[in-house]
Amino acid sequence: MIELYYWPTPNGHKVALFLEEAGLPYALIPVNISQGEQFRPEFLAIAPNNRIPAIVDRAPADGGAPLSVFESGAILLYLAEKTGQFLPAELRGRHDALQWLFWQMGGLGPMAGQNHHFSQYAPEKIPYAIERYVKETSRLYAVLDKRLADREFIAGSYSIADMACYPWIVPHQRQGQKLEDFPHLQCWFSTIQARPATQRAYAKGKAIAAGPTVTPESSSVLFGQSADTVRR
Repeated sequence: MIELYYWPTPNGHKVALFLEEAGLPYALIPVNISQGEQFRPEFLAIAPNNRIPAIVDRAPADGGAPLSVFESGAILLYLAEKTGQFLPAELRGRHDALQWLFWQMGGLGPMAGQNHHFSQYAPEKIPYAIERYVKETSRLYAVLDKRLADREFIAGSYSIADMACYPWIVPHQRQGQKLEDFPHLQCWFSTIQARPATQRAYAKGKAIAAGPTVTPESSSVLFGQSADTVRR
């Protein structure tokens, strides 16, 4: 049994996508980040960066004590290795998928996240910051679009690279992007959107939190952290 500590954000959706695709039994444990539940000691014990998602594997492959993993990319890699699914076994295919997983972790996610912050949530609208991150998001969309010009999925067959990237494309309108400007990406997006596992994963997220995570009341919890937060 996998315990998934989760909130329906792009990073949370990544792991839910994998678990639904792989058919692994799992328990979904909501961590309401808008109410500060990510700072509870029991959650910090498995996710010291106070971010979702995190997992606890109650039946790890070594037969030992329950194993916890935090950071969405690390979780996807762990689950792929545990199940032997959604990550090619041969050398070149494996590293093709992994480099695009890291591309999402180091590029698409952080840049789109800053895009969301400055265009949607920042108390002061700073034109330079908004333009900077909208343009960088556009550049990254173009990189992915070019990659998908001659293939159905990012690394050949459907993999953890696709699961990592897809949830960050879902809010494309909030990112100031039009999918029709990226036809290969748009086709890829529609293909993944139609997968039954995708629909199940997103339905579960919607059942947990139908409303927005970021509200005027929750913004200080989500955006007001510093070193003092960690030291408490």
